[in-house]
Amino acid sequence: PAFTWAEAVCWVMRRLCKPYVLTLHGGNLPAFAQRSPRRVRRLLASAAKVTAPSGYLREQMSDYRPDIVLLPNPLELANYLFRERAEPQPQIIWLRAFNSGYNPSLAAKVVALLRNDFPDIHLLMIGRDKGDGSFQTFQQTVESLGIESHVDCPGGVAKSDVPSWLNKGDIFLNTTNVDNTPVSVMEAMACGLCVVSTNVGGIPYLLEHETDALLVPPNDPEAMAAAVRRILTEPDLSVRLSHNARRKAEQFDWGTILPQWEHLLAEVAHRG
Repeated sequence: PAFTWAEAVCWVMRRLCKPYVLTLHGGNLPAFAQRSPRRVRRLLASAAKVTAPSGYLREQMSDYRPDIVLLPNPLELANYLFRERAEPQPQIIWLRAFNSGYNPSLAAKVVALLRNDFPDIHLLMIGRDKGDGSFQTFQQTVESLGIESHVDCPGGVAKSDVPSWLNKGDIFLNTTNVDNTPVSVMEAMACGLCVVSTNVGGIPYLLEHETDALLVPPNDPEAMAAAVRRILTEPDLSVRLSHNARRKAEQFDWGTILPQWEHLLAEVAHRG
């Protein structure tokens, strides 16, 4: 549906003789493009410029438009208070919408595997219910594993409140099966949380294993639990991940990204 809306809006722009810039989003976009290559190639060719927020999407979509410009998703870095995780506690944060593609139930399985070794482990699941049944599946998983006392689900939170919620924990889980360049992971990095993520889609283009995050195979609770255990038991590892994550996030500050957008839009306006 989002692609159809884009086609409609771009048709209007062409009728008005206005140049436009397209920005690619979504970890599933390459799969969609394979199913509808002519539609995708036609729409991308119609734009004055096409941008992508990750090297992953730029690479995957280069057959449909070879001159895609890399422009990362930005952060207002000053809004994210950094705290070094020198002595991380088993306080785990998950921040996404409840959607089956993000595999939220994996987080519950990880907690269940760790609770005997870390009895005070706690999982904070922050996000809206997208209505595809994944929230109910997550609740059922929590109940079947008997970890109700270890899990809280506050629902969706305001964007301005995200930094304070993130700083309630020390470890951030990204459990997704499909992804591109998730802003929630970038926000966690800006706050200095130790990130454990599945290595799907654009994630390896954003995160470097053992440097600013730990990457594990998708839908593998044992591997993800082992990564969390390492963070909780290897102090040097947590400090390294925390500081390097913040350094990586600094590359996405609006102060760095905005001039790139200004240059691109000025170029488009000049040609128009």
